[in-house]
Amino acid sequence: MIINDLNLIAPIQKALKSEGYTNPTPIQEMAIPRLLEGHDLLGCAQTGTGKTAAFAIPILQGLSYEQRATQGRRQIKALIVAPTRELAIQIGESFRTYGTNLNLKTLAIFGGVSQHPQTKGLLRGIDILVATPGRLLDLIRQKFISLKQVKYFVLDEADMMLDMGMITDVRKIITYLPQERQTMCFSATMPYQIAKLTDAILKNPVKIKITPVVSTVDIIKQEVCFVDKGNKTNLLIGANISTNLYN
Repeated sequence: MIINDLNLIAPIQKALKSEGYTNPTPIQEMAIPRLLEGHDLLGCAQTGTGKTAAFAIPILQGLSYEQRATQGRRQIKALIVAPTRELAIQIGESFRTYGTNLNLKTLAIFGGVSQHPQTKGLLRGIDILVATPGRLLDLIRQKFISLKQVKYFVLDEADMMLDMGMITDVRKIITYLPQERQTMCFSATMPYQIAKLTDAILKNPVKIKITPVVSTVDIIKQEVCFVDKGNKTNLLIGANISTNLYN
């Protein structure tokens, strides 16, 4: 399959072509058509499988159609919740890249920095919000954010949020969302609490599981040493000394 087979609108195809995209990854090939049909989705996929494009492209296409039929101030129609500042920034950049030929505004918000540039962006109006849970809840409470118009909701790296103690915040965020929406959840693993959460928020989801291709960095040399238990420490000490001598 090639990108042109995914039934994407011309502005998105043009953006993908300019980025050198020709063939979709397995998760993109399986997810994009079903998401364009409006299904909820549960993806078991790690970073590096192309999952950001798998959910960003259908959201952008859906919003582009809706935008033609709506007037007035921009309102948040898509919400992507991610566990870290770095991931939120990365996802926001991906939306801007794939949607460069669309008249849609994306904003990433996260804690650890002043909220003022973020609240200014919110007040100007946006279509797509990428957020970490804590900052999102904080700005909801301050009345800077309303999620009443959200049509697309993505929970990314759900198991990482569980490990970081964010699930309670995620559950609170969900209470602010409308019942009628398209929901996508991605998680590298599926512990009990995440499975329970997805069962509660997804409606008859398409389920996709992707195993990434594991490869080593070319400049790393790998060797195997067989050694008895009593000499493991001496071997590690010797290897460390040798490494330092060559650095």
